[in-house]
Amino acid sequence: MKLTIFTPTYNRKELLKRAYESLKAQTCKDFCWLIVDDGSTDDTASAVEEWGREGIIPIEYLYFENGGKMRAHNRGVENCRTEWFLCLDSDDRLVPDAVEEILRFADSLDVSKPTGSPDTMAGGREEGILADSLDVSKPTGSPDTAVGGSIAGIIAHKGRSDTELLSGVGFPKGVERSTLYGLYLKGFKGETTLVFRTDVLRRYPFPEIEGEKYVPEDYIYDKIDAEYEYIVLDRILTVCELISEGYTDSVRRLKEDNKQAWYLYYEQRARITPMSLLKLKYLGFYRLYAGMSGHALKEADGISVWDKILGIPGEMILKLTGKI
Repeated sequence: MKLTIFTPTYNRKELLKRAYESLKAQTCKDFCWLIVDDGSTDDTASAVEEWGREGIIPIEYLYFENGGKMRAHNRGVENCRTEWFLCLDSDDRLVPDAVEEILRFADSLDVSKPTGSPDTMAGGREEGILADSLDVSKPTGSPDTAVGGSIAGIIAHKGRSDTELLSGVGFPKGVERSTLYGLYLKGFKGETTLVFRTDVLRRYPFPEIEGEKYVPEDYIYDKIDAEYEYIVLDRILTVCELISEGYTDSVRRLKEDNKQAWYLYYEQRARITPMSLLKLKYLGFYRLYAGMSGHALKEADGISVWDKILGIPGEMILKLTGKI
């Protein structure tokens, strides 16, 4: 078994059923479904145990106290025992041949195999509830020695239907390898399905900030971009159906509740974005969140004095418009 499909969930019992139906319908079932429950109170565990008894797909269910999606993601990576890792949100579903296509494409790649010992594999497993035992050998990769090669994983489309992209804009023509941010800088709009090499993700855990429960995903993806590229698979693998209480529709609340995390994100984006109107926007947000999170604008953050000055107009506009 080479692929883990990871789903973080919090009080989404009914939505999980839809994701489960899409996994049951896969033309290839050579994968495991790893569910990390972030403190649900809606009896998600009973539903997952029932699905496990059906025996159609292998399921592993882990329960933790509520700590936010990014902590759940870290626990998922820590407990993953396969070479490849795909995050399937609870409001998404896979197209029927997604797993077959991923494994076929992955097998065609020349990816270096890491060596070492799994010295960080045990984290949190004793707290989990096993819905269906998995006969999967543990990986031989260690986070300290798992750099081998420059491929982070596979990047594909996420759509609202089997034929429609979220934005209606496909990947840039002729691009076979790219960083994730590089795709957007080249004009791509929309969401993506990311299939990671698990050893890469182990090197880049999300920061776990006291008192906060969310970190923008791109904060870690930008760090991965600095060392790795993705192989582009120009097709839709995931179907997304946004719901009103989902993360995407609650950005303002997320920003208000997680100021330290958003400061880290905007500071990083302000550094790595080429000079453009987009960079000026990020510099404005960087200045704004430095003040909101109590960070001084120090030279040590890697942003020049000139950049900090360029960010002043953007910060003023953001404050006047209330677009935090």
